[in-house]
Amino acid sequence: MTAQQAQSKRAQLQHTIRLAALEEFASNGLHGASMQAIANRAQIAKPKLYYYITSKEELYKDILESIVTKWGTLAFDIQNGDDPVAAISHYIDIKIRHALENPLECRFFSQEVARGAPVLQEHWEQSKQAVQRANAVIQSWIDAGKINPVNPTVFQMQLWAVTQHYADYEAQAKFFLDVEPCAALDPEILIKEAQTLFLSSIKTKAG
Repeated sequence: MTAQQAQSKRAQLQHTIRLAALEEFASNGLHGASMQAIANRAQIAKPKLYYYITSKEELYKDILESIVTKWGTLAFDIQNGDDPVAAISHYIDIKIRHALENPLECRFFSQEVARGAPVLQEHWEQSKQAVQRANAVIQSWIDAGKINPVNPTVFQMQLWAVTQHYADYEAQAKFFLDVEPCAALDPEILIKEAQTLFLSSIKTKAG
């Protein structure tokens, strides 16, 4: 085996371990997960797992930080700051598609928040700054009469909750929508309904 092949094999195994850990943490949280369970999901021996990671806590933190970094690109769209319909529609579109395509990441994140977010808290100040920037844009829409008055922060939290729902509660959504467990939810339907809901709620009399 060449050095390049060995490096590729190692990278593939590391990817397999991270995916196994993501599945385990998303299902059982940090405290409910175990190194043995992660090794089982990765289909490797537990001693071999320790060759690649030091502890489940460090692996958990590493995965959470990668999710936070990735999700930074999904912040509320302030590039279309002069057009609330375009900004809100775009945000709903990308968030629902992301949730459906990355349900494990979403459930991992929810598990962390549900336990009080002890690891996530160190990233909250950066997230809060992004929320405050979006608040300023939303408030400018209100001041200009482009949308009905809302609490900007609560409005963003409600957007997050709705667009995240189909990942966190995927099984329930499929049951009530009569979608087979092995089938995918239709993003077009979910996006359209969410856009209608939120755009109707902020539409001015003039709009």
